[in-house]
Amino acid sequence: CLMAEPELVSDCMAAMINAVDIPVTIKSRIGIDRQDSFDELSRFVEVVKQSGCDTFIIHARKAWLDGLSPKENREIPPLHYDRVYDIKKANSELKVIINGGIKTLAECQEHLKYVDGVMIGREAYQNPYMLSAVDSLLYDEVATPVERRDIIEQLKPYIEAHLVSGGRLQHISRHILGLYQAVPGAKIWRRTLSQNAHLRDAGFEVIEKALNLVQNEMDRVAEFRAALN
Repeated sequence: CLMAEPELVSDCMAAMINAVDIPVTIKSRIGIDRQDSFDELSRFVEVVKQSGCDTFIIHARKAWLDGLSPKENREIPPLHYDRVYDIKKANSELKVIINGGIKTLAECQEHLKYVDGVMIGREAYQNPYMLSAVDSLLYDEVATPVERRDIIEQLKPYIEAHLVSGGRLQHISRHILGLYQAVPGAKIWRRTLSQNAHLRDAGFEVIEKALNLVQNEMDRVAEFRAALN
């Protein structure tokens, strides 16, 4: 809603910048309702940057304030990445970070030809293992991505401490359902956790069972592919 009031946004940003020592950034859409032209987006950026804010995170969709739910606004309005690129081109002194519908690191590499950074939201949650290759692909660091099973082993002490404190396994397991996204056995992983982690006495053995079932499925698929070759 505040995109309709850039002067107020600028005042708010200036107040925050003057009050703290940490960086203050802004995240916006490319427009709202019928106020969605590039000129209107440019004016919004021009006014807000007068506050001293120099980092703009821009979701490359507009928002329909009347007629779409927040969930629908994340999916229905079309993406216009070119408008974010053009904001960077017109404001070289700003740090411009693009967001919205980005699902792969290859897409990130393409966007980084035009902007300073990429923000990934839902895909990082739904397919977290994609982040294992970020350091090598985007930061040129020589590193071997950690295996999914090793990630779970590193998580084990946290899970056990949570259970000892009275927490339930599902509080954590629901956040790792996407760890095996697009891997043979992904459905088995999700099903095993979903059907068992909510039980009152569920412990780490549920996750171990899921890991073993996934490994069995991965081995079976590997054997089948080897036989075909």
